[in-house]
Amino acid sequence: MVSIGNFDLDKRAAIVAAINEDPLTQAKAAADMGADILEIRLDLLGINTPENAADILKKLRSDTELPCIATNRLQTEGGNWEGSEEDRLNLLEEILVLTDAIDVELSADQHLRDKLVKKAKEEGKTVIISSHDFESTPDKTTIRNILERSKQAGADIAKLAVMPNSMQDVLDLLEVTLSEDNVCTIAMGQLGKHTRIVGPFYGSKLTYASVSSAVAPGQLKVQELKIALEMLQ
Repeated sequence: MVSIGNFDLDKRAAIVAAINEDPLTQAKAAADMGADILEIRLDLLGINTPENAADILKKLRSDTELPCIATNRLQTEGGNWEGSEEDRLNLLEEILVLTDAIDVELSADQHLRDKLVKKAKEEGKTVIISSHDFESTPDKTTIRNILERSKQAGADIAKLAVMPNSMQDVLDLLEVTLSEDNVCTIAMGQLGKHTRIVGPFYGSKLTYASVSSAVAPGQLKVQELKIALEMLQ
């Protein structure tokens, strides 16, 4: 079984609301809109100490009771973290007790990533290992290889977001998704916008949405995504 907090991802895919500003207001709005899980983007919120992160996470959990994913994204993977790699991953490690899952990049420093993943597993937290390509979509063999490498690195959910340059790119991503277990795949941008709706029907465990401003190209609002998914279910 794959779950994040008390949300069973084997029963249905989760709508994850990306919290990137004014966290308390956004989290409450996300819960009201029907989000299943919150993704706390520490890098976009400007949170760089365990104390500040802990304060925010405690309030969010108290106010919404929704499971949380803590993410502190690398700049090269679309993030805004400006400190050292060691500090970046140590921050995630120090707040494990207050979150239900962490998202760490496949491209992160391997030694530090392995240490974080090991600690997360010991504390019973779900591990998402992610990769992002903002320029293109790899071929199907490469997509499978990226997802497999993420699983070998300890991912409970292997996440891959790509930028399609054709509808064939989108089809390739969905075809691989259909044949894989415990993955989250996203085609970004206008061409891939619909994958945020149909991806779960091909096996993607998570689909990400915004509360106000999008944190990735093509991201839909939580309420839009929820309505679309309910229409297809």
